[in-house]
Amino acid sequence: MQDTIETPKKAALSAVDIKNEVLAGLTTSFAMVPEVVAFAFVAGVNPLVGLYAAFTVGILTALLGGRPGMISGAAGSLAVVSTALVVTQGEQYLFAAVALMGCIQIGAGLLKWGKFIALVPHPVMLGFVNGLAIVIFLAQLPHFVPPALHGKAFWLHGSFWMMCALVALTMAITHFLPRFSKAIPSSLAAIIVVTLIVIGFKLDTQTVGDLAHVKGALPSFHVPNVPFNIETLRILLPYAFILAGVGLTESLLTLTLVDDLTQTEGNSDRECCGQGIANLVTGFMGGMGGCAMIGQSIINVSSGGRRRLSGIVEALCILAFIVFASRLIESVPMAALIGVMFIVVIETFAWSSLRIMRAIPRSDAFVLVLVTVVTVVSNLAVAVLVGVLASALSFAWKHGTAIRITRSLEGERAIYRVHGSLFFASIKNFTSQFDPKNDPSQTEIDFAGARLHDHSALEAVHSLSKRYEEMGKTLQIKNICEDSQLLLTRAPWVTVTRA
Repeated sequence: MQDTIETPKKAALSAVDIKNEVLAGLTTSFAMVPEVVAFAFVAGVNPLVGLYAAFTVGILTALLGGRPGMISGAAGSLAVVSTALVVTQGEQYLFAAVALMGCIQIGAGLLKWGKFIALVPHPVMLGFVNGLAIVIFLAQLPHFVPPALHGKAFWLHGSFWMMCALVALTMAITHFLPRFSKAIPSSLAAIIVVTLIVIGFKLDTQTVGDLAHVKGALPSFHVPNVPFNIETLRILLPYAFILAGVGLTESLLTLTLVDDLTQTEGNSDRECCGQGIANLVTGFMGGMGGCAMIGQSIINVSSGGRRRLSGIVEALCILAFIVFASRLIESVPMAALIGVMFIVVIETFAWSSLRIMRAIPRSDAFVLVLVTVVTVVSNLAVAVLVGVLASALSFAWKHGTAIRITRSLEGERAIYRVHGSLFFASIKNFTSQFDPKNDPSQTEIDFAGARLHDHSALEAVHSLSKRYEEMGKTLQIKNICEDSQLLLTRAPWVTVTRA
């Protein structure tokens, strides 16, 4: 990533822009609450711990992060990692790990490691969005089956079909309303309409309040109640590094996706620092830590949120729900929010990846499917790491087997002409094609069509030269490119004769 930030950079917000930003933030906040409550249960903490993180991380990343319009909060990927720490040590250790996680992320930003997101191949990116779309979809399904109906024929119960009908209505309003009016975000209109229908007709359906009560006080500063010693650090560091890695991976990949949606460019290093500062503060404010959330970010962008204002409004709405308007958010039907999230799933999933599966190389198709599956069954950081490694191995294998060598005799000399890249994956193929025993006393290797890339390549050339020397023959190297000559110059232990 380059260091350009947002576009436009200095344009003033018009009245229409402010309206769009405020409504987008409000819409996103409605979709944020039930997700965060669910993730808090996954992590094994009080729902308010998740909501405090949604507010603190949300507002600080909106103010300090590198991607205007992107929404951050208490994400499920971090909740899964946090569970073991909470179970074994308690939530105070979680707060300390989150603060330490923030320090690590700030360090990554200051070291400008955000640019390494450019090393993520496109098939990995497609697998990432497809996997998260499936995860978001699966997370909605338990809400169709109330706890009282578990283990029973729930599809025969009226509440199941009521939920299906309200979800379908929400999706229909969200999809079709923009064709008639864009005065307010269609998702917000759908939530309001379905909520009014449920309240007006006193329909018996699940609401946010059935998940948990979200009323609470303002978050307050407190130092995590853990012993300050080496043993505590030993416990916290592994979790902090994993949380930091997962959080930055999801945030930077979401940043790339929002860049594509908005045709603007965010600042990955600034985002690392912004996420770090937000989590450092959250750890001291009783929050569970957070990162960018792809579903809410897409809702925000599709609702018209392009600036920092939408993220600020979203975070302030979360705080307002906690302190002042808990009854309002608790009365919202889950069906309305599930319908909005299903629309997000449809918009997030890269349907084009299904069409191009046969057209792209098999290795890329394999990586795409692999990352999708690992994202669903494990977590995002592992999926991306596996995908990048698989892509790198595939790349190395292809280029390692692509090296070509031709041999010709010119008088009393044998000339080998090398074409391709000489590096760790190709040296076996390279050295196997020389015949020091039967070659004449004068042999040349012409590297005009090749390049040396690494230490393995240097050692291969050096070993080959030694083999000829031991048989009393001369091996000359010619037409070395400038970069390869520089490698040889910096490796004085490599002895070759250059023509």
